[in-house]
Amino acid sequence: MKSKFYISGMICSNCQKTVSDKIKAYEGVLDVKVSLETGLAEIDSKQYLEVFEISKLLGTKYTVKRDISRSKKETKSKLKQLTPLFLIFSYLIMGTFYISSQINANYGKSMQIFMGLFFLIFSLFKFLDYSSFPNSFMRYDPLAKKIPFYANLYPFLETALGIAFLIGWNLPVILSITLLVLSITSIGVIKTLVNKTEIDCACLGTSLKLPMTEATLIENVIMLSMSCILLISYFN
Repeated sequence: MKSKFYISGMICSNCQKTVSDKIKAYEGVLDVKVSLETGLAEIDSKQYLEVFEISKLLGTKYTVKRDISRSKKETKSKLKQLTPLFLIFSYLIMGTFYISSQINANYGKSMQIFMGLFFLIFSLFKFLDYSSFPNSFMRYDPLAKKIPFYANLYPFLETALGIAFLIGWNLPVILSITLLVLSITSIGVIKTLVNKTEIDCACLGTSLKLPMTEATLIENVIMLSMSCILLISYFN
Protein backbone atom coordinates (compact mmCIF):
# COMPACT_ATOMS: atom_id res chain seq x y z
CA MET A 1 0.00 0.00 0.00
CA LYS A 2 1.42 3.36 -1.09
CA SER A 3 1.48 6.36 1.27
CA LYS A 4 2.93 9.84 0.85
CA PHE A 5 3.90 12.25 3.64
CA TYR A 6 5.61 15.64 3.75
CA ILE A 7 8.25 15.77 6.48
CA SER A 8 9.67 19.13 7.54
CA GLY A 9 12.70 19.57 9.80
CA MET A 10 15.26 17.73 7.70
CA ILE A 11 18.28 20.04 7.20
CA CYS A 12 21.02 17.70 6.01
CA SER A 13 21.71 14.30 4.50
CA ASN A 14 22.11 12.81 7.99
CA CYS A 15 18.57 13.90 8.82
CA GLN A 16 17.36 12.33 5.59
CA LYS A 17 19.13 9.07 6.44
CA THR A 18 17.77 9.07 10.00
CA VAL A 19 14.20 9.59 8.82
CA SER A 20 14.56 6.96 6.11
CA ASP A 21 16.09 4.39 8.46
CA LYS A 22 13.44 4.90 11.16
CA ILE A 23 10.56 4.54 8.72
CA LYS A 24 12.17 1.57 7.00
CA ALA A 25 12.51 -0.21 10.35
CA TYR A 26 8.81 0.34 11.17
CA GLU A 27 6.70 -2.81 11.22
CA GLY A 28 5.06 -3.57 7.88
CA VAL A 29 7.11 -1.10 5.83
CA LEU A 30 8.47 -2.65 2.65
CA ASP A 31 10.26 0.29 1.07
CA VAL A 32 10.72 4.04 1.61
CA LYS A 33 12.09 6.94 -0.41
CA VAL A 34 12.79 10.25 1.34
CA SER A 35 13.67 13.45 -0.53
CA LEU A 36 15.68 16.05 1.37
CA GLU A 37 14.86 18.75 -1.20
CA THR A 38 11.06 18.38 -1.20
CA GLY A 39 10.53 16.65 2.16
CA LEU A 40 8.40 14.04 0.44
CA ALA A 41 8.46 10.52 1.91
CA GLU A 42 7.01 7.81 -0.32
CA ILE A 43 6.28 4.65 1.65
CA ASP A 44 5.29 1.20 0.46
CA SER A 45 3.79 -0.81 3.35
CA LYS A 46 1.61 -3.80 4.09
CA GLN A 47 -0.93 -1.68 5.95
CA TYR A 48 -2.35 1.83 5.71
CA LEU A 49 -0.17 4.29 7.63
CA GLU A 50 -1.48 7.26 9.58
CA VAL A 51 0.16 10.66 10.18
CA PHE A 52 0.28 10.14 13.94
CA GLU A 53 2.17 6.86 13.50
CA ILE A 54 4.97 8.48 11.49
CA SER A 55 5.02 11.52 13.81
CA LYS A 56 5.42 9.32 16.88
CA LEU A 57 8.10 7.30 15.12
CA LEU A 58 10.21 10.32 14.12
CA GLY A 59 9.76 12.37 17.29
CA THR A 60 9.18 16.09 17.87
CA LYS A 61 12.14 17.21 15.73
CA TYR A 62 10.15 16.58 12.56
CA THR A 63 6.67 17.64 11.48
CA VAL A 64 4.67 15.17 9.41
CA LYS A 65 1.76 16.03 7.16
CA ARG A 66 -0.27 13.98 4.73
CA ASP A 67 0.38 14.51 1.03
CA ILE A 68 -1.40 17.82 0.30
CA SER A 69 -3.03 16.70 -2.95
CA ARG A 70 -4.33 13.56 -1.23
CA SER A 71 -5.70 15.54 1.74
CA LYS A 72 -7.70 17.84 -0.54
CA LYS A 73 -9.04 14.86 -2.44
CA GLU A 74 -10.04 13.08 0.79
CA THR A 75 -11.78 16.20 2.13
CA LYS A 76 -13.84 16.55 -1.04
CA SER A 77 -14.73 12.85 -1.11
CA LYS A 78 -15.58 12.43 2.59
CA LEU A 79 -19.32 12.42 1.87
CA LYS A 80 -18.74 9.89 -0.90
CA GLN A 81 -16.72 7.74 1.50
CA LEU A 82 -19.59 7.76 3.99
CA THR A 83 -22.14 6.73 1.34
CA PRO A 84 -21.90 2.99 2.24
CA LEU A 85 -22.73 3.84 5.87
CA PHE A 86 -25.78 5.88 4.86
CA LEU A 87 -26.94 3.14 2.49
CA ILE A 88 -26.60 0.47 5.17
CA PHE A 89 -28.66 2.52 7.63
CA SER A 90 -31.32 3.05 4.95
CA TYR A 91 -31.57 -0.69 4.34
CA LEU A 92 -31.57 -1.36 8.07
CA ILE A 93 -34.53 0.96 8.53
CA MET A 94 -36.42 -0.56 5.58
CA GLY A 95 -35.69 -4.09 6.80
CA THR A 96 -36.86 -3.20 10.30
CA PHE A 97 -40.12 -1.70 9.00
CA TYR A 98 -40.80 -4.75 6.83
CA ILE A 99 -40.16 -7.33 9.55
CA SER A 100 -42.08 -5.27 12.12
CA SER A 101 -45.10 -5.01 9.83
CA GLN A 102 -45.06 -8.76 9.17
CA ILE A 103 -45.15 -9.67 12.86
CA ASN A 104 -47.15 -6.62 13.98
CA ALA A 105 -44.33 -5.57 16.32
CA ASN A 106 -44.70 -2.73 18.79
CA TYR A 107 -42.24 0.17 19.09
CA GLY A 108 -39.97 -1.64 21.54
CA LYS A 109 -39.85 -4.82 19.48
CA SER A 110 -39.03 -2.79 16.37
CA MET A 111 -36.04 -1.22 18.10
CA GLN A 112 -34.94 -4.68 19.17
CA ILE A 113 -35.14 -5.90 15.56
CA PHE A 114 -33.18 -2.87 14.33
CA MET A 115 -30.42 -3.47 16.87
CA GLY A 116 -30.23 -7.15 15.96
CA LEU A 117 -29.92 -6.39 12.25
CA PHE A 118 -27.41 -3.63 13.00
CA PHE A 119 -25.02 -5.92 14.86
CA LEU A 120 -25.30 -8.73 12.31
CA ILE A 121 -24.64 -6.52 9.29
CA PHE A 122 -21.81 -4.59 10.93
CA SER A 123 -20.15 -7.81 12.10
CA LEU A 124 -20.45 -9.22 8.58
CA PHE A 125 -18.38 -6.35 7.16
CA LYS A 126 -15.76 -6.84 9.87
CA PHE A 127 -15.41 -10.51 8.89
CA LEU A 128 -14.81 -9.55 5.23
CA ASP A 129 -11.28 -8.49 6.16
CA TYR A 130 -11.00 -10.01 9.61
CA SER A 131 -7.19 -10.20 9.68
CA SER A 132 -6.86 -6.42 9.34
CA PHE A 133 -9.74 -5.42 11.63
CA PRO A 134 -8.03 -5.84 15.05
CA ASN A 135 -5.16 -3.44 14.25
CA SER A 136 -7.58 -0.82 12.95
CA PHE A 137 -9.92 -1.20 15.94
CA MET A 138 -7.08 -0.96 18.46
CA ARG A 139 -6.19 2.50 17.18
CA TYR A 140 -9.15 4.10 18.94
CA ASP A 141 -11.01 1.63 21.19
CA PRO A 142 -9.63 2.01 24.77
CA LEU A 143 -10.28 -1.59 25.83
CA ALA A 144 -8.83 -3.05 22.62
CA LYS A 145 -5.65 -1.02 23.18
CA LYS A 146 -5.16 -2.60 26.60
CA ILE A 147 -6.42 -6.08 25.71
CA PRO A 148 -5.59 -6.89 22.04
CA PHE A 149 -7.56 -10.15 22.19
CA TYR A 150 -10.72 -8.08 22.68
CA ALA A 151 -10.22 -6.62 19.19
CA ASN A 152 -10.09 -10.16 17.75
CA LEU A 153 -13.18 -11.14 19.71
CA TYR A 154 -15.25 -8.05 18.85
CA PRO A 155 -16.81 -9.23 15.52
CA PHE A 156 -17.91 -12.48 17.21
CA LEU A 157 -19.37 -10.47 20.09
CA GLU A 158 -21.37 -8.35 17.64
CA THR A 159 -22.69 -11.47 15.88
CA ALA A 160 -23.76 -12.97 19.20
CA LEU A 161 -25.49 -9.73 20.23
CA GLY A 162 -27.28 -9.54 16.87
CA ILE A 163 -28.66 -13.05 17.18
CA ALA A 164 -29.61 -12.49 20.83
CA PHE A 165 -31.57 -9.32 19.96
CA LEU A 166 -33.45 -11.00 17.12
CA ILE A 167 -34.50 -14.03 19.18
CA GLY A 168 -35.12 -11.91 22.29
CA TRP A 169 -32.74 -13.83 24.53
CA ASN A 170 -32.28 -12.38 28.02
CA LEU A 171 -32.78 -8.74 27.04
CA PRO A 172 -31.50 -7.14 30.28
CA VAL A 173 -28.16 -8.93 29.87
CA ILE A 174 -27.61 -8.14 26.19
CA LEU A 175 -28.76 -4.54 26.66
CA SER A 176 -26.30 -4.11 29.51
CA ILE A 177 -23.48 -5.61 27.43
CA THR A 178 -24.41 -3.32 24.53
CA LEU A 179 -24.32 -0.26 26.78
CA LEU A 180 -20.91 -1.23 28.15
CA VAL A 181 -19.33 -2.13 24.82
CA LEU A 182 -20.60 0.88 22.87
CA SER A 183 -19.84 3.30 25.73
CA ILE A 184 -16.20 2.20 25.71
CA THR A 185 -15.96 2.53 21.93
CA SER A 186 -17.69 5.94 22.02
CA ILE A 187 -15.07 7.24 24.47
CA GLY A 188 -12.36 6.29 21.98
CA VAL A 189 -14.27 7.90 19.10
CA ILE A 190 -14.75 11.14 21.06
CA LYS A 191 -11.04 11.31 21.91
CA THR A 192 -10.15 10.74 18.26
CA LEU A 193 -12.50 13.50 17.08
CA VAL A 194 -11.36 15.95 19.77
CA ASN A 195 -7.69 15.33 18.95
CA LYS A 196 -8.53 15.54 15.22
CA THR A 197 -6.57 12.36 14.61
CA GLU A 198 -6.89 11.19 11.02
CA ILE A 199 -7.72 7.47 11.16
CA ASP A 200 -10.18 5.16 9.47
CA CYS A 201 -13.27 3.96 11.29
CA ALA A 202 -13.40 0.20 11.78
CA CYS A 203 -17.18 0.10 12.28
CA LEU A 204 -17.57 -1.51 8.85
CA GLY A 205 -14.27 -3.34 9.00
CA THR A 206 -11.31 -2.40 6.83
CA SER A 207 -12.57 -3.53 3.43
CA LEU A 208 -14.40 -0.19 3.19
CA LYS A 209 -12.23 2.84 3.92
CA LEU A 210 -14.49 5.01 6.07
CA PRO A 211 -13.01 8.12 7.70
CA MET A 212 -13.54 8.61 11.41
CA THR A 213 -16.17 11.37 11.58
CA GLU A 214 -19.06 12.54 13.74
CA ALA A 215 -21.20 9.98 11.86
CA THR A 216 -19.43 7.19 13.77
CA LEU A 217 -20.31 8.83 17.08
CA ILE A 218 -23.91 9.42 15.98
CA GLU A 219 -24.44 5.74 15.12
CA ASN A 220 -23.12 4.77 18.57
CA VAL A 221 -25.35 7.34 20.28
CA ILE A 222 -28.39 5.98 18.42
CA MET A 223 -27.65 2.44 19.60
CA LEU A 224 -26.91 3.60 23.15
CA SER A 225 -30.17 5.57 23.25
CA MET A 226 -32.17 2.56 22.06
CA SER A 227 -30.48 0.37 24.66
CA CYS A 228 -31.37 2.80 27.45
CA ILE A 229 -34.98 3.10 26.29
CA LEU A 230 -35.43 -0.68 26.06
CA LEU A 231 -33.73 -1.29 29.39
CA ILE A 232 -35.91 1.30 31.17
CA SER A 233 -39.11 0.01 29.56
CA TYR A 234 -38.18 -3.59 30.49
CA PHE A 235 -38.12 -2.79 34.20
CA ASN A 236 -41.22 -0.56 34.12
